[in-house]
Amino acid sequence: MRKLSYTINSENGIHARPAGILVNTVSKFKSDVKLLKGEKEANARSLFSIMGLGVKDGETLNIEICGDDEDILSEKLEEMLQNNFNARKVMETSGV
Repeated sequence: MRKLSYTINSENGIHARPAGILVNTVSKFKSDVKLLKGEKEANARSLFSIMGLGVKDGETLNIEICGDDEDILSEKLEEMLQNNFNARKVMETSGV
C-alpha cells in the first residue's frame, strides 16, 4: 500500500472538474484508491463519493493506493496534485 498526503492549493478546492479528472485518471489503473479527509473517506472511482468529501482550499487530503500498479499510480496522482489536476500533462508524459 502506498500513502500520499497533500494539502489542496486551489481556490475552489476539489470541485466537479478536478474530481472528474481524478476519477478519469484512477479508472485507467487497476489499483484501489481511497481518499480520506478527517473521518470521511471516498472511493476515488466515484465522482459523487469524492464530491461528498467537500475538500476545500487549504485542507489536507490523504490518499491510500493499493494494488498491482500502485507504484506508478501513486507517482501519477502525486504529479497530478502538484500540477493542480492537470491530468492531461501527466498522462501525456506517461503514455497512459
